[in-house]
Amino acid sequence: MKDVQSEKDLRHVPLKHVGVKELRWPVELRDKEKGTQHSVAKVSLAVDLPHDMRGTHMSRFVECLETMGPIGLHDMEAMLDQLKSKLQAQKAFLQLEFPYFITKAAPVSGRTCPMDIDCIYKAEKGEKFKLRVTAIIPMQTLCPCSKEISDYGAHNQRAWAKLEIEAVEMVWLEDLAAIADACASSPVYGLLKRPDEKFVTEHAYENPRFVEDAVREIALRLEMDKRITWYRAEVESQESIHNHNAFAVVEKRWK
Repeated sequence: MKDVQSEKDLRHVPLKHVGVKELRWPVELRDKEKGTQHSVAKVSLAVDLPHDMRGTHMSRFVECLETMGPIGLHDMEAMLDQLKSKLQAQKAFLQLEFPYFITKAAPVSGRTCPMDIDCIYKAEKGEKFKLRVTAIIPMQTLCPCSKEISDYGAHNQRAWAKLEIEAVEMVWLEDLAAIADACASSPVYGLLKRPDEKFVTEHAYENPRFVEDAVREIALRLEMDKRITWYRAEVESQESIHNHNAFAVVEKRWK
């Protein structure tokens, strides 16, 4: 049959990413406590495309995935090598977006419950393999200004800490979640009894944080971790009394 994708293209426009996305696929993840954890990821696969090639062979992306079965962090470089070979590309890209479950104990009752965080593995390989890991952790922020000016109470809200890192060694998703929890007014939990709710409410009140405060605290902790060579941290509050969200960002090399 005629191979239309391999026809010559005369427009001389090279493409950075050509591939498939929004493909759901089973993944096998490394779990700090249990060893392994299974989840389902939204997968994006792509290669670069030379200026003289009309198209790529989309079916080959799925064929490469199928040979790997459930994919994990340790499979990503091999997957990229296979994409480069199968599609005759100089550079390949792979992204996995998935929910990851961490077991958290309530602060007073000790009741445990799984809590999900959204995570992203983003990898590429030309000559060298490059990996970025992202964890998005729910947290609580309580406004220092509101506490200071109010006769009683202070507005507080759900927030998210988005930690994106590159590292020379394994950094557990649980470690990133613990950093976010430590820098919040209070962590968020999956299950709270009344004594826990009392503790969390009062703990947040005693630890007011602007988004600026929280993201700076996160940056200081990421700086101290010698495994991490680069990071970008963002904290966003879904403001409870404003018609907008508040956010703050810091990236390594701020020193």
